[in-house]
Amino acid sequence: MDLNLRQVRAFVSVAHLRSFTRAAALLNLSQPALTVQIRRLEEALAVRLLDRNSRSVAPTRVGRELLPVFQRVLRELDSVVVDTRDLAARRHGTVRIAALPSVAAGLLPDAIAAFRAAHPRMGFVVKDAIAERVLALVRREEVDLGVTGGEVRDPDVTVLARAADALHVVHPEGHPIGDIEIVTLEALAEYPLVLMDAETSVRAVVDAAFVAAGRLPVTACEATYMMTALGMVRAGLGLTILPGSVREIRAEPALRSRPIAEASFSRPVCLIAKAGRTLPAAAEDFLGELVPALAAEFSMTA
Repeated sequence: MDLNLRQVRAFVSVAHLRSFTRAAALLNLSQPALTVQIRRLEEALAVRLLDRNSRSVAPTRVGRELLPVFQRVLRELDSVVVDTRDLAARRHGTVRIAALPSVAAGLLPDAIAAFRAAHPRMGFVVKDAIAERVLALVRREEVDLGVTGGEVRDPDVTVLARAADALHVVHPEGHPIGDIEIVTLEALAEYPLVLMDAETSVRAVVDAAFVAAGRLPVTACEATYMMTALGMVRAGLGLTILPGSVREIRAEPALRSRPIAEASFSRPVCLIAKAGRTLPAAAEDFLGELVPALAAEFSMTA
């Protein structure tokens, strides 16, 4: 079937205005050119769409049935064109981002709020996930950007920025470790620990540090979420080791946080995207807000 949108628009205009003269002026066509468009549409559909004489023009029964269908097609197309132009002009769009729970609940809300203040029509889809899942979401292009923990060595992923997140020991107020001048691994090894799940980036750092020192932690229990670990500490089950950037610690008045004075207790944080993929304009623009936010929260590295 050989029909095109110019023919459809010509028919809708004539049927709506009931005049070839007015429709031709609206479409900036000559009347003969408009007549040709209508005739070709009728030939493509093998039906007569308009009844016309020297004084009037009106849709046929088939024309009346097709008119709302063609009007809907034109409205939807016009909407797509407007949306596409808005996207190109960066007036609206959606940023899809996966981030570590500590980042998703910490710096990300403020960064999004600041960005939306300047771009109110921008939307966000945020997925908070542990490091391996963030990596997988970026790799499968289910998100545009990812903020993950640990070193990233994946040929399918590009690292856009790197940072270091120092780990802290979190303990109840009045715990003996709070009186130690410098918190070391040797000191941590003396107390039961609430460790994060083995698949988390924090646990990977803690395990590597203990293995390198030839020590084993005294494990009280494990938790997947940081709020759960904090609850265990609050209940007196042990100490926990979390990133110093975790804002939930500040919401626990009975808990204290101290840095661990060893370089091995530092979690790499990477801002990543799918390798070889052009970022959507909205995500590209959001980087201008996100990278400075990461720099303010963490120590940026090369």
